[in-house]
Amino acid sequence: MKHVVLLLFLLVICCNNSNKVNKDYADYHSAALKYCKDKGFNDRYYFLLDFSIHSGKNRFFVYDFKKGGITDQNLVTHGSCDVFESNLTKYNTAKFDVKTDSHCSMKGKYKIGRRDSSSWGIKIKYWLEGLEASNKSAVERVVVLHSWEAVANNEIFPDYSPLSWGCPAVSDDFMKKLDGKLKASDKPVLLWIIE
Repeated sequence: MKHVVLLLFLLVICCNNSNKVNKDYADYHSAALKYCKDKGFNDRYYFLLDFSIHSGKNRFFVYDFKKGGITDQNLVTHGSCDVFESNLTKYNTAKFDVKTDSHCSMKGKYKIGRRDSSSWGIKIKYWLEGLEASNKSAVERVVVLHSWEAVANNEIFPDYSPLSWGCPAVSDDFMKKLDGKLKASDKPVLLWIIE
């Protein structure tokens, strides 16, 4: 009996540790700050989305350059990509493809563009302009930052966030925070999707 209890304890520890976010994003933060300064973007903060993290865990990070730390974080969806296949791993982490109608996410740096009305969530979206070959079709694909009622406002791991058609969708409450920040910015804001 002791062996069974010990084995179960070790399994729980291993499983929990494998899903902890223990990443050092220092290189991304440095590169983002340099990019923002060089390109005339907002150099107070940027958004980093790490799609290698399980979709039921926080993986949308607001990084403040002045404070030198993450000031807010929340859940975010990724693209369904193989939505019609019975592949359960598609809910966990993202696949990437730049092709139109792929419904996949796209890696890379984006300029958060024009604020517009949306049929989702709090009815606001921001156009994302892809800045790299890996996301150049963002405007054509209408990959936008928006909220969605189906996205939870707190971590739900081991459950998954719903799948999008490539948009990084967040909870309504989190979108209200982002919208406030974005409306107050006099310069474009950088959003960077990594894996």
